[in-house]
Amino acid sequence: MSGIESTYAVRAKLWKWPGEKAAWFFITLPARTSREIRLVDAGPTRRGFGSLRAEVTLGGSTWSTSVFPSTELKAYLLPVKASVRKAEKLMEGKMVSLTLKIRRAG
Repeated sequence: MSGIESTYAVRAKLWKWPGEKAAWFFITLPARTSREIRLVDAGPTRRGFGSLRAEVTLGGSTWSTSVFPSTELKAYLLPVKASVRKAEKLMEGKMVSLTLKIRRAG
C-alpha cells in the first residue's frame, strides 16, 4: 500500500449479516479501534458510503478491501470474503485475530 498507513491489531467475532439470501460475513471492529479510525483516518479521504481503504492479514491470508462505518453499531465493519473464510476455516461466531492497515492519502 502507498500513502500513510495506520495499523491496528484487532480481535473480534465473525458474524453473518441477518436476513440476506447471500452469505455476507463481517467483523465489527472494537469500539476503541473504530474511535481511533474515526479520529485519525477518516476525513477528506472518505470514499463511497464513508468507506476507507484497508489491507487485512488474518492467519495466512492478506487481502485488500474497505471498512465501512455503521451508524447503528457505532463502529466500522470489515467484510470477510468467502475465499478467506474457506482458507482460514472460519465459521460464524468464531473469534479471530487480524492486522488491519488503513491507508490514507498523504
